[in-house]
Amino acid sequence: MKLIIPMAGMGKRMRPHTLTIPKPLIPIAGVPIVQRLAEEITKVSKSKIDEIGFIIGDFGKEVEDRLLQIAENLGAKGIIYYQKEALGTGHAIYCAEPSLTGKVIVAFADTLFKADFNLDEETSSVIWTKQVDNPEAFGVVKKDLNGYITDFVEKPDTFVSDEAIIGIYYFKEGEILRDELKYLIDNEIRGNNEYQLTDALENMKNKNIKFKSSTVNEWLDCGNKDATVHTNQRILHHEGNKISEKSEQNYSVIIEPCFVDDDAIINNSVVGPYVSVGKNTLIKNSVISNSIIQNNCDITEAVFSNSMIGNNVLINKPKDDLSIGDYNIIK
Repeated sequence: MKLIIPMAGMGKRMRPHTLTIPKPLIPIAGVPIVQRLAEEITKVSKSKIDEIGFIIGDFGKEVEDRLLQIAENLGAKGIIYYQKEALGTGHAIYCAEPSLTGKVIVAFADTLFKADFNLDEETSSVIWTKQVDNPEAFGVVKKDLNGYITDFVEKPDTFVSDEAIIGIYYFKEGEILRDELKYLIDNEIRGNNEYQLTDALENMKNKNIKFKSSTVNEWLDCGNKDATVHTNQRILHHEGNKISEKSEQNYSVIIEPCFVDDDAIINNSVVGPYVSVGKNTLIKNSVISNSIIQNNCDITEAVFSNSMIGNNVLINKPKDDLSIGDYNIIK
């Protein structure tokens, strides 16, 4: 089984945090988003994931090495592919054309999930979905009485289904998807000036390729700051308290669940619930809840919640809801 992860986007909705790091490498409870995604997919796949293709922009060697290490840690071969222009979801996937053979899972890197199903690898294609309260905001699938998908409907004005497409797809024969994407690109077939994955799926359906859906228990978005902080909360809810033995807590209260990484120091503070604290971060005389704080920060006399703090940030006496990127000083 191959796993393809398109992640070349600039992450504009996550700025300033994505000015210095690609969004999929932002940590959620200490683990990068893309690593969590790959780990969850390996849990539901019956076949071993033996190859992971990362489709990236010009992110630099350090990022590429981290991605290859993530693949290696999962027992897979990592391959780096490049999308040099933002030409749509279909184009992004086709950038990994050499990997589009055999059984393939395509998973976009701003989506995390919790699921308890085993992937049905004998079906021609499986689209992962989640029932939502506001289907008009999403692409949804419509199914027949036998459970096969009959239509893909983008942001329907009137109700047709509440099963939203979460951005993860399985193909029993990756070559079929590859050829449909090539057809779109060779013939300049675009939607909104981009090559769309949904157009390839529609062509496959019209050629009698059978699609089914698998519904996840929980769909966790990492598209913007607030959504990412909420996802951190949900991950901590599932995983519970993780406090490194190499961290220190002095005259402080940690309200579970929280994640505290190596060499973090918390002095005279109340932290939690739902706070992730990165390596070498110092927190003193502060009250913090429902937030992500990354590595090497120095936070003093702060009171905030629903916040996201980057790396190497110095904060003194801030309040309320914060979104602060790397290497900032707030006094």
